[in-house]
Amino acid sequence: MKTAFLIIDTQFDFCHPDGALFVPGAEQDVERMAQLIRRHADRIDHIVVTLDTHHLLDIAHPLFWQNADGQHPAAFTRITASDVDEGRWIPRFAVEKARQYVHDLENDGQFEHFIWPEHCLIGSRGAALHDTLLDALKDWSRQRELDYTAVPKGLHPLSEHFGIFRAQVPDPTVPETQLNTPLIADLDRFDTIYLMGEAKSHCVANSLKQILDFAPALVPKITLVSDCTSDVTGLGHLADPIYAEAKVRGVRFTTAQEVFVD
Repeated sequence: MKTAFLIIDTQFDFCHPDGALFVPGAEQDVERMAQLIRRHADRIDHIVVTLDTHHLLDIAHPLFWQNADGQHPAAFTRITASDVDEGRWIPRFAVEKARQYVHDLENDGQFEHFIWPEHCLIGSRGAALHDTLLDALKDWSRQRELDYTAVPKGLHPLSEHFGIFRAQVPDPTVPETQLNTPLIADLDRFDTIYLMGEAKSHCVANSLKQILDFAPALVPKITLVSDCTSDVTGLGHLADPIYAEAKVRGVRFTTAQEVFVD
């Protein structure tokens, strides 16, 4: 049996109390992930880590938007299609594409558009892997003589990229927003895929949803490690339908202590 770990966005800005978008509980999640990797290094055959990475002028950052008075939205502001149509929030860049993006999100039944603190900026400390995880990854690589794989997402500034496999609204002219079929094929080589990372309410949930929607062959291989992932405060309910569907479809849920228990 070959085993892979898929670790979502375990980066400084999400996992350290000084991070721009700290997820409460993430520090403990990272400790458990690192312990898992060290304890079971000989049974982990592949590790994929994802890296949320953004430009400052991103569609989900405050500077991208303004109201009629020229004020930018505060972090954690929800912007609906009606807000844009009625001029309550006005995109400052790529105006027509931004308007269409918000409508496409809602028409597709996805999360409404949300403004986040500036986070995981390209080249910044916030975009780097948390040191606790990175140290465990380096030790695993040395022991197994295998490199971990790092997959960036989110660099296209005109679409959120919660799930690792595809942007929320792909742009046919931007390859990195399209379905990442090489990553799907890479993971499909393994019998079991343990999913963990941050945040449970957003990027982990949407990565799982994309597996359900676009990579059904992976579904029976997925096990979510439930105590190695935490919600953005107050927003866990957004992902409840995704996890409910996953359970119905046969995705397994476990804890760090139960991983590799024969």
